[in-house]
Amino acid sequence: MKPSTFALTFGIVFLIAGLMGLVPLFLVPPPIDAPPTNFTLLYGYLLGLFPVNLLHSLMNIVVGARGFSAWRGGSSPTRFARGIAILFGALAVMGMLPMLKTALGIMPLHGNDVWLHGISAVIAAYFGWRQPSARDRRHILGDRRQRMHPISSERRFGLADRREGFGDMSPA
Repeated sequence: MKPSTFALTFGIVFLIAGLMGLVPLFLVPPPIDAPPTNFTLLYGYLLGLFPVNLLHSLMNIVVGARGFSAWRGGSSPTRFARGIAILFGALAVMGMLPMLKTALGIMPLHGNDVWLHGISAVIAAYFGWRQPSARDRRHILGDRRQRMHPISSERRFGLADRREGFGDMSPA
């Protein structure tokens, strides 16, 4: 899979998750023992699994839109993958720390969000920092046999000897 395909897939998944977080039908009320947050607008568990609130859903929508933009060519898909790896890695680490598991009371990052962000960061890091294979490089550069390059030193077209330096050629 190419980084552009990753950006499209990641963008679609997180855009859908962000939009679902804005619909109360997909939210289950948080349990009593859930860490408290100060920002409780649309706070609940998406599909009963992932704690979200309005800010978390908006972040997912922005990440999804950036992935779609990277796929369309608005930015580099490799740079998008690297940024997502760093962002989601930081969110996974924050979710594991007791003081930061709600991002200072703003956004829930605990529970299943920790492993979701961690796995997303590892996958994004793979696509952000892997070396392209020979097959990928061939498609990036294009087939050399198909590119037309003028050869100004061919005698069969009546051009002078290479040593004389006519045209854009330099002496050998």
